[in-house]
Amino acid sequence: STGDLQVFWDLLYREIGRTNTAIERAADITFADPARKEARIGEAKFLRALSYFYLVQTWGDVPMPLTETIAPTKAITRVPSAQVYAQILKDLTEAEAVLPVTATNYGRATKGAAQFLLARVYLTRGWNFKNSLGGSNADFQTALGWADKVIASYPLVPKYNTLFPKRETNPLKQYSGAQNAKNSEVVFAIQFNTDILTNANENAAQPGNHYHSIWPGNAELVGSAGRTSDYNRHLWQNIPQPALYRLYDPQLDSRYKHNFLDVVYALKAVNNYAYSYTDPNLKVSYAVGDTVCYWTPWNKPAYGTDKGFDEGGTKPYAVTNLEQQITGVPASRLSTTSPSTWKFWEPNIEYGDGYGTFDFALFRSAEAYLIAAEAILKGASGGALGGADVYYNKVLDRAVGVGVDPKCAKFPEDITSMEVVSYRATPSTISIDMILDESARELMGEFNRWFDLKRTGKLIERVKKMNLWAKNKGSLADHHLLRPIPQSEIDRSDPSISQNEGY
Repeated sequence: STGDLQVFWDLLYREIGRTNTAIERAADITFADPARKEARIGEAKFLRALSYFYLVQTWGDVPMPLTETIAPTKAITRVPSAQVYAQILKDLTEAEAVLPVTATNYGRATKGAAQFLLARVYLTRGWNFKNSLGGSNADFQTALGWADKVIASYPLVPKYNTLFPKRETNPLKQYSGAQNAKNSEVVFAIQFNTDILTNANENAAQPGNHYHSIWPGNAELVGSAGRTSDYNRHLWQNIPQPALYRLYDPQLDSRYKHNFLDVVYALKAVNNYAYSYTDPNLKVSYAVGDTVCYWTPWNKPAYGTDKGFDEGGTKPYAVTNLEQQITGVPASRLSTTSPSTWKFWEPNIEYGDGYGTFDFALFRSAEAYLIAAEAILKGASGGALGGADVYYNKVLDRAVGVGVDPKCAKFPEDITSMEVVSYRATPSTISIDMILDESARELMGEFNRWFDLKRTGKLIERVKKMNLWAKNKGSLADHHLLRPIPQSEIDRSDPSISQNEGY
């Protein structure tokens, strides 16, 4: 219970401390415009609610201070989750009533941001994790109502890739113009800039958005220009499972090509590179712009002459199938990696710092469509657009085209199976698992997967099914649905607060 969990806990309570101070002290401050004062208090309540929502989902019963902390204290208690949810909804309801439709400064909380979070919180409480949240089926109806408000105010952008940094897949043709993270779909986002005074990570003093660098990548294959901005660095901290690739139709779903980079090019000439593990005499030369490595789509693996010549084929570059990324030692020195996770990649960032300035969208209206679909499956009715399948297909239509019928692996967890199934929804096929699959495709890496799986009661089932490491380890258990309370909090409290079961 140290490391990332401790950092997350500390950041959330630091935010709560600030919001408590702002809310309390606002009473003694006079604004020329009373509505502006109410909006600032609403912003603080929104941020406090967001922080407590992350806390209660992650740890369950948690301490819930609601007033300014004047002096240190060891006397803290864990508040029941149902009480925390009630406070979250109280804060959000009050915030939604006073927040403006459009913020005075882009990035501040708005009425739409509060509505989105209300939809997500009511949806989560409705599932009523272990009967501990105070939820009921009525919460699904309320969640649908708030989701419909968001959908009406924040239309989807026409193309998925315009939600993310503009770039080219070939660094030799890289885009170097201005970026624009503002669009109709983003409801609430975190901003970054180049000013180190306002753009630092509080725990590590690291400036900027480094989210693009925590995924797998292939910056230093043969032909690389070195540690440059061309492919930039990748830290391999978050690694997609093979099942994720198999949830997409690589040919029809535009999100696949945006989210994964399946070709790496030589950025400098290389002569007589020792290409193969098994044959030291097998050498290859590359000119600038030549393909160095190609990862085949899961549904069209390469065999025979379509493989690299290190594997008896005719291609003068590595050709890697999905199963080679998981099993055995590939024949080529270049095929030991996975496709770069390219969804958040931002061009023209110096390798040495690795931090970007593109916004990170916490809330997008695409998710509101999936919230509505889930709420309807749980019993809500009267959706503005119709049934659950209609909401689901609106998100899919943007990715594949209206009415197009994409196919994913029927058994994404089985890399040997080529059996496919449609992932266009109908009233008879729409299900929670189908929505979770679409959420994986649409919202991959957007900081909500663990929460989605926990909420729907699917975390253990799907992780054991889809995650090869978890399946082989075999240690995932029911107590992992809550994280361990940081030990430092237990040690500092008097009397000591309890640890979550199983830790």
